[in-house]
Amino acid sequence: MGAGEPERQIALEQAVVGGLYARLDELRERAADSLERLRRAPVVPTPAGRAERDAFDALYTERLTTLRAVEERLCFGRMDMAAVDGVSERRYVGRLGMSDDDQLQLLIDWRAPAAAAFYQATAAAPNGVARRRQIATRGRSVTGVDDEILDDSGLDDDTRQSVTGEGALMSALTARRTGQMRDIVATLQAEQDAIVRAPMSGVLVVQGGPGTGKTVVALHRAAYLLYTYRERIARSGVLVVGPSPVFLRYIEQVLPSLGETGVLLSTPGQLFPGVDASGPERPEVVAVKGDLRMARVLRNAVRDRQLALDAPVKLSLDGDGLTLSPRLVADARGRARQTGRPHNEARTTFVRHVLDDLTRQLARARRIDPDEETRLELQAELRESVDVRREINLRWMPLSATGFLATLLSSPTRLRAAAAGVLKPAEIDALVRPPGSPWTLADVPLLDEVAELIGADVTSSVRDARAAAAAAAERQEALEHARRVLESAGEAGSMISAEQLADRFAGSGPTMTVAERARDDRTWTFGHVVLDEAQEASPMLWRLLARRVPSRSMTVVGDLAQTGSAAGASSWEEMLDGVARDRWELRELSVNYRTPGLIIRPATEMLRAAGVPVRPARAAREGEWAPVLVAVPDAGYAQAAAHALRDDDALLPGGRFAVVTPRGLDGSLGAEVLAQLAPELAERVSVLDVDAAKGLEYDTVVVVEPAAIVEGSARGVNDLYVALTRPTQRLTVLHARPLPPGLA
Repeated sequence: MGAGEPERQIALEQAVVGGLYARLDELRERAADSLERLRRAPVVPTPAGRAERDAFDALYTERLTTLRAVEERLCFGRMDMAAVDGVSERRYVGRLGMSDDDQLQLLIDWRAPAAAAFYQATAAAPNGVARRRQIATRGRSVTGVDDEILDDSGLDDDTRQSVTGEGALMSALTARRTGQMRDIVATLQAEQDAIVRAPMSGVLVVQGGPGTGKTVVALHRAAYLLYTYRERIARSGVLVVGPSPVFLRYIEQVLPSLGETGVLLSTPGQLFPGVDASGPERPEVVAVKGDLRMARVLRNAVRDRQLALDAPVKLSLDGDGLTLSPRLVADARGRARQTGRPHNEARTTFVRHVLDDLTRQLARARRIDPDEETRLELQAELRESVDVRREINLRWMPLSATGFLATLLSSPTRLRAAAAGVLKPAEIDALVRPPGSPWTLADVPLLDEVAELIGADVTSSVRDARAAAAAAAERQEALEHARRVLESAGEAGSMISAEQLADRFAGSGPTMTVAERARDDRTWTFGHVVLDEAQEASPMLWRLLARRVPSRSMTVVGDLAQTGSAAGASSWEEMLDGVARDRWELRELSVNYRTPGLIIRPATEMLRAAGVPVRPARAAREGEWAPVLVAVPDAGYAQAAAHALRDDDALLPGGRFAVVTPRGLDGSLGAEVLAQLAPELAERVSVLDVDAAKGLEYDTVVVVEPAAIVEGSARGVNDLYVALTRPTQRLTVLHARPLPPGLA
């Protein structure tokens, strides 16, 4: 290779990339102009005219949003295909597909089947690819190219001489962190790509140690499934569940950068509409609330609110005497329960049966033989009676999930009645808490379970049913307009389907996305669910998720060696056989791309010394720095942490740093640490406890007092393993107490 060959190849790719950005700008301008003209144009004053205008508005807005989201690294790869009959072909791969006005393919979407070889080809099985080229860019400028020859016989002599580059993957691994997760679409490895492109059906469990790329692979899989199975799942959407708000902020730009904007991100504490649970909870309570026995407790508690009557109750309606008898209430309650419907819906049967009997009593008291109209008038009188309403409500009160669960957990008497024979007395006592206590993560699956048991408020259900019937006809008309819009705009088979387009404007206006509608609808069912840190999910949370995706199409990522929750998983079989028996598959990631070998080995030895089984992933690189173990005096953590961070900043200027503490220490220690740092450094430092650190990564990490982290929970060794494996470059461990075996 000549001395100037790398520069020549960069210039060659700059011309191509510049042309792709020019086409992107052109497409953006067309979409923006179309949207502007549409919004300036007068609306045809008919329902059809308004529907068509809204459809076009949604189409152009969706297209413009997607085109704007792919600015960074629009094109990142090239495949030189092996010559066929002396003719070779170059294919460029990027964030979305683009063609010119003559439909000549300029850029292949990374999710398209034609791009699969870019990730899957090897020297042993090149799949028709002679050379794979990674194209590095900053902004719109090409900064480097990196070539891998897969089939030398497929290249001509000139091409052989133009090979350049020094390893795109290693460059990505050692790059400074920015505080947000980066997509890896340019550097997906073969085992990762195989998971991304796996079939959609069933539960795919992705097991991998720290740094194997589980999360980012799962997000790329969500984008791939939305692209490949758009007609099947885009209308119902994809739910991504991550462990914390910090984590969601960390990953929130990955899917938009991959061309997808309609995915709902949620923590487990946000899975019940109207609740954002973050209250503290003792580990022993977490274990009880996460146990499947709680489903029986809640079912019993709901039935306990359907009360029998011990003695007859005398009622008076305008001087006419009526009797609510124990037998009548028992009969009405039995009939209501026989319907098998949720509490609030079955209440309708209970009320109707009671009112029918009281109506007959009232007719006899007034000595009339009522026809249908008179009978309805008598029932209306009964419904207006305060005494009648009170007695009926006392026997079968309409319930709300939040009110019911709050009352149950603050009432020892109700809890003991519902949990007798199901939970142990000590477990029942542990569940009791003061009235007004904040919702916790462990409460959310219980709220969802209660909502299933009691159902929606009957009044709102009737109203919703009427609205749904009215909307059905509107949607059919909207769908026809959407199809005509796509045909007239030349968008058949595009990034948005007619069904999606109709959903975007029918009834709710053009800005209502799938994610926005799903967020507030507890009964919404998704086309696919991604669950990160799945090892932390309790059996009760799995019940909730199973209701969210009846098809059981899920991507589940986690690492059993990192389980920290008292209600979390010890084995995937134990968790998933009850949710998706015979419908789940385990895939493993074998390479640790984040954590250097110098850091991951002592962390793994610490786990083994504690008796935790672990099969470590192979580190992709050894790293430059071994862990630094610093003994500090009691209460000297802040000064030692600040000193370590200043040293790290000198070695890795501009990096992102973290201080990981035992539970409950992050607030007070964080203020002390940050006060000792220069402002420019302090703004790049995060101080967080072991729970908040899950799923995150930093250039360097300072871990405070491992012994306290281990003692902080029943699975504290796993928590410490999580803390030790967050860094991509350097690790410092501060300790005033003896280090756990294997770490010293």
